[in-house]
Amino acid sequence: MILGLKRCVIVSILLFIIGILGVVFNKKNIIATLMSIEIMLLAVNLNFVACSIFLDDIYGQLFSLFIITIAAAESSIGLAILVIYARARGNILVSNMYMLRA
Repeated sequence: MILGLKRCVIVSILLFIIGILGVVFNKKNIIATLMSIEIMLLAVNLNFVACSIFLDDIYGQLFSLFIITIAAAESSIGLAILVIYARARGNILVSNMYMLRA
C-alpha cells in the first residue's frame, strides 16, 4: 500500500497533537515531557520528509537530518541535566523545579 502525502500529513498532525498534549498535561514527570518534545520533533520530520518526497526535492530530507541531529543533542543534554539534578535533590519532579532559579 502506498502511503500518500495526505495520510503522512494526517499522521504528522496527530503525532504533533499527542506531543503537545503530553507537554501540556504532564505536571509531574520531566522525562515524559522530554519524550513529548521528541514526538513533536519527529512529527515535524515526518512532515518534511513526506513533502520532500512529494515535491521530488532533497532539501526537506536534509533539513530533517539536521533536526534529528539537534534533537539528539537536546535529549542528551536534557538527560545529563536531569541526572545531575536527581543526584543533588533526590527526585526529578516538575513541581520542584522552581528551586532551580538563581
